[in-house]
Amino acid sequence: MKDRRERIVELINEKRVETQEELAAILSAEGYKVTQATISRDIRRLGIRKVVSAEGRQYYVAGDNTRSGSIDNYARILKEGFRSADTAGNILVIRTLSGLASGVAAALDAMDLEGLVGTIAGDDTIMIAIKTPQEAENIKKIIEGIARK
Repeated sequence: MKDRRERIVELINEKRVETQEELAAILSAEGYKVTQATISRDIRRLGIRKVVSAEGRQYYVAGDNTRSGSIDNYARILKEGFRSADTAGNILVIRTLSGLASGVAAALDAMDLEGLVGTIAGDDTIMIAIKTPQEAENIKKIIEGIARK
């Protein structure tokens, strides 16, 4: 049997695993003895993080240790700073509280939203380049949903 942590990384790379419970169930079915606490520790040690899909669903990805934080931290930053969002074609403009645009932009970049190319932040405004106008609308809805939870 493979090392549990190796298998976790393989599973994360093979399919969209959304919860620790889902990961634990898969591993248990494969014969690994795990608890949610074990999974939680493994995720932290492996640098596994959550990202948001274009549909707004969160799932785990194998970490590359180049970005720190968690989806919960990014969502908190977004909630604290967000004021409004509007699209202009494939550009999304986010308004934030004064002085918070840079932090919100960094959180958005780290969330790895599908279709997001990059952000530019001022004091209270973020311009986001997105691949297509449809993806811009999708990302706008995701951001608004996270910010208003």
